[in-house]
Amino acid sequence: MKLTFIGGGVMGEAIIGALLNKGIVQAADIAVCDIAARRRRHLERTYRIKAVDSSAAAITGSDIVVLAMKPQDFPAAAKGMHSRLKASQTVLSIMAGISTTTIRDRLGHEAIVRAMPNTPAQIGEGMTVWTATEAVSPQRRRSVQEVLGALGQEIYVEDEKYINMATAISGSGPAFIFLVMEALIDAAVHIGMRRDMATPIVIQTLLGSARYAQASGKHPADLRNMVTSPGGTTAEGLLALEQAGIRAAFAEAIMAAYEKAKQLGG
Repeated sequence: MKLTFIGGGVMGEAIIGALLNKGIVQAADIAVCDIAARRRRHLERTYRIKAVDSSAAAITGSDIVVLAMKPQDFPAAAKGMHSRLKASQTVLSIMAGISTTTIRDRLGHEAIVRAMPNTPAQIGEGMTVWTATEAVSPQRRRSVQEVLGALGQEIYVEDEKYINMATAISGSGPAFIFLVMEALIDAAVHIGMRRDMATPIVIQTLLGSARYAQASGKHPADLRNMVTSPGGTTAEGLLALEQAGIRAAFAEAIMAAYEKAKQLGG
């Protein structure tokens, strides 16, 4: 399986690193096209892969062409690839918001996979939601699944509308969690705990809670009730959070991110 990455940024590099670390492909099977000379040199030195500045040259002979550039850079990049892709090649887009219809029209190509990975993919703990057009054969879908599986967990959806939803939840979600993490650490410092002590406590609390929820299979509300004793400290803290409108704030954040994802797709 040979892959070409159009765009060698953070997420593109994360996929490259995961594929090489897990032995799914060899360095000789990967090519990257990036307009930034510094990025090309970094990727060549770090992963011993081929890095070029021409998309037309990079896609030749690839089985999967990964669109890993920023959405706003896609129109310019598409000009160099339009009508150059063969029917046997699969385009895998990880761009936020850009629909398969837009990609098809810009590239003049039918076999398209649209996926939304997230930043924990850099350590193999990602969550990727993806879909594919009818032109992507079952065999090629399995190849894509293998690529995305190297990043962590993956979920296939039949309806493309769920990709923009996933962009708001799992794509933007890590930033929301990091904000919660930051807020908890700052709150701990506010009541007198040292920051170097608060940071590992908060991180492990979040990590352990997530793993416990995953292992138990219980509804989050049931898990919350298990921690909340009547008249206790947790109940008092939860009351403060509810009064501050935490549920509404998260709902508004998700809806804002979702609307932005749709806007990016035109």
